[in-house]
Amino acid sequence: MNDQHRTKPRPRVVVIGSGFGGLFATKALRRADVDITMIDATGHHLFQPLLYQVATGILSEGEIAAPTREILRRQQNVRVVLGEVTDIDLTARTVTSTVLGRTTVHGYDELIVAAGAGQSYFGNDRFAEFAPGLKSIDDALELRGRIFGAFELAELAETQVEIDRLLTFVVVGAGPTGVEMAGQVAELARRTLRENFRNIDPAGARVVLLDASPGVLPAFGEKLGGLARRRLSRVGVEVHVGATVTDVDADGIEMEDSDGHGHRFDAATTIWAAGVQASPLARILADQSGAHIDHARRIVVQPDLTLPGHPEVHVVGDMAALDGLPGVAQVAIQGGRYAADAIQRRHTGKDPRGPFRYFDKGSMATISRFFAVVQIGRVEFGGFLAWLMWLAVHLFYMVGFRSRVVTVLDWLVSFLGRGRAQRVATQQQVYGRMALERLFEEFEAAESGPGSPTVSSGSAQPSPVVEPRRPGGAEASRPPARTSTERQ
Repeated sequence: MNDQHRTKPRPRVVVIGSGFGGLFATKALRRADVDITMIDATGHHLFQPLLYQVATGILSEGEIAAPTREILRRQQNVRVVLGEVTDIDLTARTVTSTVLGRTTVHGYDELIVAAGAGQSYFGNDRFAEFAPGLKSIDDALELRGRIFGAFELAELAETQVEIDRLLTFVVVGAGPTGVEMAGQVAELARRTLRENFRNIDPAGARVVLLDASPGVLPAFGEKLGGLARRRLSRVGVEVHVGATVTDVDADGIEMEDSDGHGHRFDAATTIWAAGVQASPLARILADQSGAHIDHARRIVVQPDLTLPGHPEVHVVGDMAALDGLPGVAQVAIQGGRYAADAIQRRHTGKDPRGPFRYFDKGSMATISRFFAVVQIGRVEFGGFLAWLMWLAVHLFYMVGFRSRVVTVLDWLVSFLGRGRAQRVATQQQVYGRMALERLFEEFEAAESGPGSPTVSSGSAQPSPVVEPRRPGGAEASRPPARTSTERQ
């Protein structure tokens, strides 16, 4: 056969992550003449801005986490692969992923890395055991169990000291996530749970918001930060700024104010919303490309979101550091689309579009029912209109018609009435994270077995999940008869 009649292989594009950056990049390539492999550890696209509503019983996890395969079912040039990326080889142009001991190596011609960021405890990772973050569905379900479980256990408590500790909720971090979380816990106690208990008054719950910065919502400026702080105080949230957390344990949290004075809050539930750090993949890329890592462990990229010497590697979203871009969904969405456009241009012989330019569509945060703050350029305002805008924007970016409809119905029930439909919580949700962390190495070894294979892309089949047996049957697997909020 003559050379001119040979079929040229289609470029292989590997996308790491199914968040905003990875998903929007993949969808932007739907008409491109490429073969895409999307690799993600969860199998769903998470609408992370609404995680706090899952944690406080307003929404179910299914409403904000659509299956990635379902979203991309009609895009024939995409293959979705479950797995956690453990290595990237820029020289060999391969990505290595694992799931349940099975390793798969994926070759690529173009790589989009959109692995996002996780919770940062600023070097105090021991805090994580007692102060869960809010970055995943597992986090939200654990916090839901801890929050609602605290009220249940307070109803059984025999002393006022124990009731006070169980009904004290501390939120660390006064950014949008922390502010929204604190406001919803306060409204949950004062509105939703009213008349639900006989021995306690849920309205007496204490909600504390801590932050080391001098104000609430520091990225929004003094005007909106002041509005937010006044609204939080109105719904019953204690705000302590200039407060540095020095220790966290199962029974409370210790802080130090700007004058160096220490203080302790005895609290059964601590929620960490104070900081983020990029995926460890950023360090792997930096070591091989010579790129720098910033204080949040993000990788410093070129103006076109690529790595030095590697124009085929595009880093988007929370992993990329460029000109002080904020860690918000719009940066990931626009960066993903930009990377997709760059790939199409290169493989169709078109000139590059130029450096990435982020178009700031504004920022917003909801403080409580019927009240939010919005910042669009120099326009800043808060109140009911801002809250309506917040609802509209979040509905617009939510994936799936059904999710939008069900979310609206749940919002009507929660905001116009007092009910919250998603109040189911189990001990497994609360204790599962700790149990998995402690059993992970033993479980992984049992699943992988001797000589676990490494296979090339396309041939890996996940092993069946087998729950490890424990002596004593089902009863032995239950946690001690303590609280769904206490973690000794």
